[in-house]
Amino acid sequence: MAIDDYTDKERREDIKVLHGMGYAQELSRSMSKFSNFAISFSIICILSGGINSFPQALGGVGGAGAGIGWIVGCLVSAMFALAMAQIASAFPTAGGLYHWASILGNRFWGWLTAWLNLLGLITVLGAINIGTAYFFAGTFGGMFGFTGTDIQVVTFVAVITAVQALFNHLGIKVTTMLTDVSGYLIFLTTAVLVLACLYFAPAIDISRLWTFTNFSGDAGGGVFPQSDNMGYLFLLCLLLPVYTITGYDASAHTSEETKNAAQSVPRGIVSAVFWSSLVGWIMICAITLAIPDLATAASQGWGMFFATMDAILPVGLKMAIYLGILIAQFLCGLATVTSASRMLFAFARDDGMPVGSKALSSVSPKYRTPVTAIWTSTVLCILYVVLAMSIKVGGTSIYVIVVNSTLVFLFLSFTVPLVAGLFAYGTAKWPTPGPWAMSAGVYKLVTLLAIIGMGVILFIAVAPPNERVFWVVAGFIVLALILWVTVENRRFEGPPIGDRIAKRKAAIAAAEAAVGEKG
Repeated sequence: MAIDDYTDKERREDIKVLHGMGYAQELSRSMSKFSNFAISFSIICILSGGINSFPQALGGVGGAGAGIGWIVGCLVSAMFALAMAQIASAFPTAGGLYHWASILGNRFWGWLTAWLNLLGLITVLGAINIGTAYFFAGTFGGMFGFTGTDIQVVTFVAVITAVQALFNHLGIKVTTMLTDVSGYLIFLTTAVLVLACLYFAPAIDISRLWTFTNFSGDAGGGVFPQSDNMGYLFLLCLLLPVYTITGYDASAHTSEETKNAAQSVPRGIVSAVFWSSLVGWIMICAITLAIPDLATAASQGWGMFFATMDAILPVGLKMAIYLGILIAQFLCGLATVTSASRMLFAFARDDGMPVGSKALSSVSPKYRTPVTAIWTSTVLCILYVVLAMSIKVGGTSIYVIVVNSTLVFLFLSFTVPLVAGLFAYGTAKWPTPGPWAMSAGVYKLVTLLAIIGMGVILFIAVAPPNERVFWVVAGFIVLALILWVTVENRRFEGPPIGDRIAKRKAAIAAAEAAVGEKG
């Protein structure tokens, strides 16, 4: 749908659906279908996770980690995306995951989902921007004396996260303009990178893409521990695609800012995952084929991407590609600020935060953005990065542990509403699907496959050398249960349902009048 195609009738229908769920149209509904796709595509950003975590494709089973492992991992993410899209069409609200789990499950399911998703989004924002800092250190940092020390990384992340927050502060139109550009930039930069790798490759050996070679331990630069179990190593290599192909919940989080949301949001989710999976596979296969010697590259561990580019590409072309990747990574973080702040705003709107809910759910009349939620997300991210870069556990930065925990937190936050939806579909809680829908049988099958996929993700995220991740996640769940039983169960009411929606009519009108929204 082009920007000019959004009719007044469609606008009123979007607002009617939102009112029917008990919420006011406070945010500016100005995102097109493409923009909704672009914000998820920008967060997935194959030029961020796909580049910074590329060694995870080769560091266990060699070229097959790219040629086969990427496909398997993307299929897992695709099941989550399809199941999520079905629910998003029926319940198009900001902070969708939390709202879905509450309506389709119960208050506790929604409350737990909100905290899982918030924790995942804040930490993944930190991980993205730390990755950007290290990428900058390996490319342009030498020109500025930036070598990637802990203090430099913390300062770099603080500055770029603040800039990302400022763009978000200035309005969704500014953000969508940049994420739209990001969508095109990712396609363009990836195309140039792929063509350059294939053209300058010393030789092309396609069989690399399905050949399994044990590069665990020192042979793979220590990316994965030494093991003779190729099945185990293959599962570990799925960390690359599963970590990269995430963040598509951003389309759901911006539902209240998207035109014709019940159609555009599910299409944005599915399209972002499809194109990221396809283009990402082509990209990592091209990089794998361009490597002069796989064994040498594998032994270089986390530096193998830079070593490969240095070995095959002319300096000018290499630096141009690096610049495109760096900008895409910055915009990836910008889109993640959008997603995290909308989740925080939606949860606070229902008084989900123990303190500050009124401020966090406020919307700027001038910019029509949740300004307090934006800057709170930013501060929390920076605090996380300071912690991650300063605390050592057995000689290893806690950042390594928390980044792996992020994967579990995010996918658990996806899984809870999917399980709730599986049981609620066709009942009074969810009597009819939205306008974008698979058949009941296909939807239930896809959801079951996603739940099985969660089991795979949990296994690879806590497998050695990441055993501490299990205790981090278990500790959070225990703490959440204690807080729910002792405090939140009596305080938190969840999103409005039933008679509470009807009683909010006056409050909805007042909220819309405060930001200048016309009915």
